[in-house]
Amino acid sequence: MRSILTLNAGSSSLKFALFGLTDVHHGQLIGGQIAADGSGGARFLVRDCAGGVLADRRYAVPGAVIDADRAIEILLAWLSTAVPKLDLSAVGHRVVHGGAEFSRPVALDDGVVAALTRLARLAPLHQPFNLKGIAAARAAFPGVPQIACFDTAFHAGHAFEQAAFGLPRAYYEDGIRRYGFHGLSYDYVARQLARIAPAVAEERVVIAHLGNGASLCAVRSGRSVASTMGFSALDGLVMGTRCGGIDPGVLLYLMAEKGMDAAALTDLLYRQSGLKGLSGLSHDMRALEASAAPQAAEAIACFIARIRREIGAMAAAMGGIDALVFTGGIGENSARIRAEVAAGFDWLGLAIDPARNTDDSVELSAPSSRVRVFRIPTDEDAMIARHVAGLMAAAAADLVPLDQVKWAA
Repeated sequence: MRSILTLNAGSSSLKFALFGLTDVHHGQLIGGQIAADGSGGARFLVRDCAGGVLADRRYAVPGAVIDADRAIEILLAWLSTAVPKLDLSAVGHRVVHGGAEFSRPVALDDGVVAALTRLARLAPLHQPFNLKGIAAARAAFPGVPQIACFDTAFHAGHAFEQAAFGLPRAYYEDGIRRYGFHGLSYDYVARQLARIAPAVAEERVVIAHLGNGASLCAVRSGRSVASTMGFSALDGLVMGTRCGGIDPGVLLYLMAEKGMDAAALTDLLYRQSGLKGLSGLSHDMRALEASAAPQAAEAIACFIARIRREIGAMAAAMGGIDALVFTGGIGENSARIRAEVAAGFDWLGLAIDPARNTDDSVELSAPSSRVRVFRIPTDEDAMIARHVAGLMAAAAADLVPLDQVKWAA
C-alpha cells in the first residue's frame, strides 16, 4: 500500500497519521500519538479511521520527555507488524516556523534542515522538537522523500502594514515581523469552506481556531489577509496557558521591578497565564464551563471578550465580514462559547440558530443572520498529506527532483 506518513513532533509527544497516497482527500487510514505521561512512561495510542482503538500500550521512558528517535522506533515496530505491506512514498512534517524564506512546502535536504535550524531562534519552544522529529525520520526512512509543511506559510502574503511592527525598519528586515501561525489549520478549513459554500469562501471570512492554542485569521478568496498571532504564538487571543496580547510595558515592569529574566518571563507567558492563570483552576475549557467558581466564569468572559475584539480587528482588515467559521477543540465542541461570541455581534446582523448550534449542523446561522456562521472541524494532518501528495504529483509531472518543483498553492 503506497502511503504518506505525517509527523508532528512536539516537546513531549509525537503525533502521526497514515494516508493512502492516491486517496488523501478521503481521510487518514490510521492516526495516533506517542506521548510522555511525566511519570517515567509514555502512552502509544493508535486509532483507525472510524475511531476504533488499534493499539494502546505503555512504554518506559526517562523523565517527562520522549526522545524522537525512541518514538519513531516504537512507531516503526508497530507498523512492521500491523501494516506489513506498507510502501511508504513520503513523510510529511509539520514545522512551526518557515520564516520569510519558506512560503510553501519544501523537500527536506541538508541545506533546508540547516536553514530551519537557523530559524529555531524564532520559535525556540517548538522548532527544535520539529527538527528532532525530522532527524529521526530521515534516519529511520532513508531514501524516502521528506517534506516540510509550515504553519507560517499560509500567512506569507501579508501586506507590509499587516506584517510590520512599529519598530525601526531594520528590525523588520532582520525578521522581526508578524508571521502568523495555525496556518495548516486555516488552509484546511478555508478549502473545506470552498467545498461547502463556494460563493461564501470567495468573500470576507474570519476563521476562529479556538483551542488550547487560539487565534483568528482574516481570509479572503482563500488567502490569509491578517492574523491575531504575530512574531510568536503568544500574541492575540487569551489561550489555555498563554497570555495573548499584552502591553510590552508590563514585561519591562516585570523585568525592572520583579527581577524576572527571559526564562522566567517565558514560563509565565507560555505556561502560567491564559485561562489557567486567570482562573487559578485549569487551562481546560471543559473544566471551566463545568465549574461554579466565579474565577472560572471571569476567565471565560476574558476569553470571549478578546475573541469579540479581535473579530472586529480582522473584519476591519478586510473592510467587513461575510462569514465566521469556528474550528479547533473549543470552536468545534463548545456551543456555549460559540453562542456567547456571536451574542456580541447582534449589531452586525450576526445571529446563531440555537438548535443548529447544539446539534451536528455545519452551518449555524439563524435565518435572519446577515453574516453566515459555520462550524468546520480542522485536520492539520490531512492538510500536510494533501500538500505532500500535491508536491509529489507535480514532481512526477515535471520529471524533476522534488526540491526543484515550483509549488502552486
